[in-house]
Amino acid sequence: MAEKSPAADVEAGLLAHLNSAGEVSDSRSFASSLGVSHGELESVIKSLSAFRIVDSTDITKETWVLTEEAKGYAAKGSPEAQLVAAIPPEGATKDVLKAKLGDAFDVGMRAAARNKWIGFEKGKDLILRKVESVKDELQEQLKKLQDGETVPDKVIGDLKGRKLITKEKSIWYSLKKGPEFVLKRKTLATDVTTEHLRSGDWKDLEFKDYNYGAQGQPIAKGYAHPLLEVREEIQNIFIKMGFVEMPTNNFVESSFWNFDALFQPQQHPARDSHDTFFLTAPAATKQLPDEYLEKVKQIHQSGGHGSKGYGYDWKRDEAEKNLLRTHTTAVSTRMLYKLANEVNGMLLTHTSIVCLICDYGLTLGDLIGVLEDFFASLGMSKLRFKPAYNPYTEPSMEIFSYHDGLKKWVEVGNSGMFRPEMLLPMGLPEGVNVIAWGLSLERPTMILYGIDNIRDLFGPKVDFNLIKSNPLCRLGLQ
Repeated sequence: MAEKSPAADVEAGLLAHLNSAGEVSDSRSFASSLGVSHGELESVIKSLSAFRIVDSTDITKETWVLTEEAKGYAAKGSPEAQLVAAIPPEGATKDVLKAKLGDAFDVGMRAAARNKWIGFEKGKDLILRKVESVKDELQEQLKKLQDGETVPDKVIGDLKGRKLITKEKSIWYSLKKGPEFVLKRKTLATDVTTEHLRSGDWKDLEFKDYNYGAQGQPIAKGYAHPLLEVREEIQNIFIKMGFVEMPTNNFVESSFWNFDALFQPQQHPARDSHDTFFLTAPAATKQLPDEYLEKVKQIHQSGGHGSKGYGYDWKRDEAEKNLLRTHTTAVSTRMLYKLANEVNGMLLTHTSIVCLICDYGLTLGDLIGVLEDFFASLGMSKLRFKPAYNPYTEPSMEIFSYHDGLKKWVEVGNSGMFRPEMLLPMGLPEGVNVIAWGLSLERPTMILYGIDNIRDLFGPKVDFNLIKSNPLCRLGLQ
């Protein structure tokens, strides 16, 4: 004969009690009467409730429980009482008392001094008792809480301040007979086995009903990060607006395309070795367009097209230095030079978006209009623009959007009109203007997903459940 399981004994005891008494008012005390843990009884209750054999009502209560530190004080006494008890009539040094009390010494000394239970002998490293005995109220309060007794709110506040108690939610049940109550439930079959078919006893079996509403096993799958969701949606919006994506896989760039062609002087702080990673092999490139390079040199040294330039001795060696591309605007420069007659273009990388439009007669109003259309499609209608400075755009504007979570305006991008000192040496005709803007990916994502701390978006502290459970952001699109 198969041995009965402990759960079967608990179930039998519960059903027998309900059959005779009709109810259980407190599942905690009933578990104690059976000599089992409340967790063991809870498993049986949930199983019986599922078959409507018992009706259960949840009872929830928040209670204060002692921390491990507080349990030690409840057993041995508070650290201040332990300290006083450890001091002999002639006093004791700090080292001696610390050896006796360990970690409780520092806490005990502060509390005992505050209570004026101890004193210090001048000129000597001695701690003296100022009282013969003490009433350890802290230990009494902790024992009361441990026994389930009520203590005043002020005491709770003091214990919380000393981090000796924490709030814990307790759940237990009241029980009564259910509509399908039986003194002993049958074991329902879940499958027809080959043994059942051979013996023919399947005809007499009672089968468990199928639960068509039960959840299946979670499907193992990957999850798209919010940054990737927003990146893809931004890409789709720009494509709908008529933009063409340009290649950004040229990660090693020359200083010429990265800085000089953007009318950024060679003594600019951004070109310092502390801010830019320069290559040692190959350290330089010779593949630069000579005619264009001379025009850039001229505009830097002595100006032109209405500009005074920077008035310094421009060096080709400096322009030929190779580096890790510091911004995707360098790609814009190459594309403008190569495709001077293209209408528009878009650059898209994993954390930034750089866009430009090239046409006759473009103005700052066109730039603001395009930005407002784009952000409206993204679901961000609260925009502000602030004058700014960039070496290669004039005028320039910072773009701000309102973050409802942070309750403030945050910068989401930079923009402006490329300077003629940059465009005309490329060979673009007079009257052609280029409006351009660069957007971060992180801040719009934080605004759209209601995230107020960037560490919750990416990095080692990201909760993976955020990515798994976050609904797909529709970005304000209909």
